Amino acid sequence: MTQYWPFSGLIRQGALRERLIVSLDLRDREDALALVDRLARVVGMFKVGRALFVGGGPEFIRELRRRGAEVFLDLKFHDTPQKMLRAAVEATRLGVKMFDIHPYGSSCGSTEMMTRTRAEIARICRTEGLRRPSILAVAMLAELKSANSSPRSPESPDRVTEIARFAAAASLDGVVTWPHEVPRVRDTCGRRFIIVTSGVRLREAGSPAAHAITAADAIRAGADYVVIGSPIWRAAEPLRAVREITDDIERGLRNSPRRAFEILNPRPA
Repeated sequence: MTQYWPFSGLIRQGALRERLIVSLDLRDREDALALVDRLARVVGMFKVGRALFVGGGPEFIRELRRRGAEVFLDLKFHDTPQKMLRAAVEATRLGVKMFDIHPYGSSCGSTEMMTRTRAEIARICRTEGLRRPSILAVAMLAELKSANSSPRSPESPDRVTEIARFAAAASLDGVVTWPHEVPRVRDTCGRRFIIVTSGVRLREAGSPAAHAITAADAIRAGADYVVIGSPIWRAAEPLRAVREITDDIERGLRNSPRRAFEILNPRPA
């Protein structure tokens, strides 16, 4: 399904909202639910991290799903193989649209753990009639330092593309990475590989700093999703903040060097 309608040159509005993931880095469960109620119709997904999940547990995810929200469960699963597989299965049963895993096996050039996770989730979805979530590897240098066992320095940009290659080889759906890594990952893994990025800056009045990467910049470089949190839920008018971000995403799509039919919606049905 393309993001552009070739006969009209227009971008579907639904495609714009699907590109935005709002991070629920709020301490209070009720505040998070209130924000979801306000934004569920205008954003594609909500990210739940460790703090909110520890506070609300699986029932919080179920409540989000009951309210019609899609969920990116950002727990970076990292444990023994058996425990990690169980966690991945339970995330799938909760109905999340995405979850991520720490690619600790890939530092040794092995894709075994990622491959096993992908295969087990596919099996569970077939046998239980569940929707298969997208499985992402964490390819952010700050997150990889503690797991690195390679002689290559974890500070090297090559580390990110290495993780992305291993994830693609294991048939994972994509990676989570920083905006400045997006072009390398896209060039390495192709157009159907999902790239989720966080750390983008909002477009502000005047000229942005030279090093700032906006949502438009990230999408133009090849990202499929941008994760934004506090600039939305701290805004006086969160709906207006969302509109400004989706406008920026549209600018990125219109100016993308990829041809119209290559700008795909990579999310599984």
